Amino acid sequence: MSVEGQVRPASLAWSNPLAWWWGLLTLVSGTNVAIWFLLYHQLHTPIADSFNGTSGIELMLLLCAAYVFGCAFRSFLPRADIQRICLFDTWLSSVLVGRSVATFAEICFVAQWAILLHGLGTKAGADTTLNTAWIALALIVVAECVSWYGVVTANYLGSAIENSIWAVAFSLIGIGLGRLLPDFDGPVRIVLAIAIMGIAGYLAFLATIDIPTYVRRWRSKAGNDGKLLLRPLEGLRDVATRWVVTHDIAAWKDEIPWMSLYFSAAVWASLALCVFYSLEIDFARCGAEGSIASCVSREKPRESAKISAPFKAQVLSYRFVSPS
Repeated sequence: MSVEGQVRPASLAWSNPLAWWWGLLTLVSGTNVAIWFLLYHQLHTPIADSFNGTSGIELMLLLCAAYVFGCAFRSFLPRADIQRICLFDTWLSSVLVGRSVATFAEICFVAQWAILLHGLGTKAGADTTLNTAWIALALIVVAECVSWYGVVTANYLGSAIENSIWAVAFSLIGIGLGRLLPDFDGPVRIVLAIAIMGIAGYLAFLATIDIPTYVRRWRSKAGNDGKLLLRPLEGLRDVATRWVVTHDIAAWKDEIPWMSLYFSAAVWASLALCVFYSLEIDFARCGAEGSIASCVSREKPRESAKISAPFKAQVLSYRFVSPS
């Protein structure tokens, strides 16, 4: 059933604070989608150039699209999985649909990190970075499986473990980025430092707010409104057929902080990874000797390069320090 009880909730009125929150989410998500289209227009490589080794940006853009559009879908139709609550009465608000979209999008997001770390780690000869890249991706696949267990059985312990695995995975990504700091100089080192600080903030949020919330709910047996945990087959039917429409701000107050950050800052990180990877392609083409700025100034601009050479020269003038 779509709505518990006999009374259908009224439409989401603008006098409700949830309406303003939802409106802000959709505005941010719509802007993010527009930014992705702009980046695709600027950065994508024609098929004819795929043999030149630059088609990796296409993969990064596609992975980014999965995350950007997946987060946009989830912000347009917000829901809380274990509680089975949502804002709008439609089958698209079912946990089965939303969790499936989230699983695919999140794996694509971490795959972006893995690809970028692998590329930088290969150039720097940093085995630590190479190893952490793929270990982090494998951990997120495990985290998604644990998430499905928690959602299907309505067990908040699954959510606590899932987010703990995310914390471990991004700790490894932070270590991999930190290993690269001595090998790069100039703007690239600054970007790496900013990324590490962003990850540190994310880990602090998980450790102080997100994970403790799920542990507290698990301890208080709040899963599934205090009912017994669901068996797997029973839970699968439940996530596919039951969604509870509620516009009560009290039901959403613990979901608003993480959703707001997730559908904004995390998406911006995904978009930024595409930009940084596109600049790394020029670095790979020029090699480790000299600066990319000089390479760009010597090279005749390709028709497929939508970003001007002077712009790249300004952004990309950094020095690669060969590993000792």
